[in-house]
Amino acid sequence: MKTLLKIQASIFGGQGQSSKLADRFVEQWLADHPGGRVVVRDLAKNPVPHLTAERFQAFSTPAEQRTPEQQAAVDYSDALIAELQAADDIVFAMPMYNFSVPSTVRAYFDHIARAGVTFRYTANGAEGLLKGKQVYVFLTRGGIYTGPHDTQVPYLKQFLGFVGLKDIQFVYADGLALGEEAREKSLAAARRAIEQLLPVRSSAA
Repeated sequence: MKTLLKIQASIFGGQGQSSKLADRFVEQWLADHPGGRVVVRDLAKNPVPHLTAERFQAFSTPAEQRTPEQQAAVDYSDALIAELQAADDIVFAMPMYNFSVPSTVRAYFDHIARAGVTFRYTANGAEGLLKGKQVYVFLTRGGIYTGPHDTQVPYLKQFLGFVGLKDIQFVYADGLALGEEAREKSLAAARRAIEQLLPVRSSAA
């Protein structure tokens, strides 16, 4: 049974445009994977704590030397990583807030980037360990940011690639704050792009 992990971060929850695009894709994914399992992590509803010195030190402390508080912090991080490891496909519903990804996403990334767990250092540099997964990212922005002004995509490619998630498909909906016509045109283009992402099986297949 295939598993899809959907990670959303809109402060508007399921009513956010990034969440709606991701949900549209999930419907298509389920049609393509009968019996598939979808796991949802809502970073706005259940935010991950920001990284502190205490949490960071817990990650680097040998298991036999951890305090109960440190072990709890590691267990929390381990649970987030286990979700990623168990997923065949991963979806990020990603709005733009103040020219970047939501801070909740950054906090989440800080908890899943673990040396020896999701990446390791080798003689040839860092090697990501979350391999063999397909990632889909649905980006929604108020202005036009595709191209040289895009501050999200380079960061996401670098971070996700660092932990081994290199097979990434991006779907954009830019200009959502530039008037109703621009908004609907961009969302319609994003919906069309979603239709091309998966070869939905016919009922005869």
